[in-house]
Amino acid sequence: MTLSDKVHTLIEALPYMRRFDGKTFVIKYGGHAMVDEALKNSFAQDVILLRQIGIHPVVVHGGGPQIGLTMKRMGLQPQFIDGLRVTDTDTVNVVEMVLAGAVNKEIVNLINLNGGRAAGLSGKDGHTIHARKLLHTKRGNDSDIEEHEIIDLGWVGEVEHIEPQLLKLFHQSEIIPVVAPVGVGTQGETYNINADHVAGHIATALRTEKLILLTDVAGVKGADGQLISSLTAAESRQLIQEGIISGGMIPKVETCLAARSGGVHTAHIIDGRVPHALLLEIFTDTGIGTQVR
Repeated sequence: MTLSDKVHTLIEALPYMRRFDGKTFVIKYGGHAMVDEALKNSFAQDVILLRQIGIHPVVVHGGGPQIGLTMKRMGLQPQFIDGLRVTDTDTVNVVEMVLAGAVNKEIVNLINLNGGRAAGLSGKDGHTIHARKLLHTKRGNDSDIEEHEIIDLGWVGEVEHIEPQLLKLFHQSEIIPVVAPVGVGTQGETYNINADHVAGHIATALRTEKLILLTDVAGVKGADGQLISSLTAAESRQLIQEGIISGGMIPKVETCLAARSGGVHTAHIIDGRVPHALLLEIFTDTGIGTQVR
């Protein structure tokens, strides 16, 4: 890149820096970006830069592979039904230890080592994430309702309510909050919750400018296999109905749609395998992923 190219990049970013000054972004951090050392540092640098120019990032992280690895080391066998982790008492203890402990503090340390200031918390802190048991319906071999079965996944939860006061305190400081997707029930019980869903609910509760989901794919692709850079809610639902949006992309798009309906201005699905993916999506005219508007 020439000096002229660098200047052009800065000029292109300037209007976005002005527009987003003082705004809050909720960023779901997961996938390959949490594993590759270069990508981990690039993510930390992006988040720090956002905070230094007046944007308030809130990081929500996953940690499925780390949970699975720790369980195997402890002699526990991970089990999944329809892609959801079966979470018995032993498993939920591992989930809390890994997500709210090791993974959360690793991300906090990563941001701090790169020159930022971060603090970790889980949904139990300040009762930030109120949760209830997730009732999962397993479908039979056909569409007959009689073939459907309610599966008990154990301590797997869904967000019932977000209490945003603790997160709002960070807005008044230079500290970047890093949130583990562990919720708390009415009796103090621990629930393992999907990180995408937690990020969407937090974004809605804070009425943020953006919800950004980092994934291991480029974004939403059309029938021709090409990346779709921008989608309306109606277009998204049509693509789901036609089966073009399928598999694991469906819940991500539905999370974006729910956040948009809840007052979030824009939602993005971007490729976390790209170095500095956050900056490229936020501060360039074309972006690199899919924006749901």
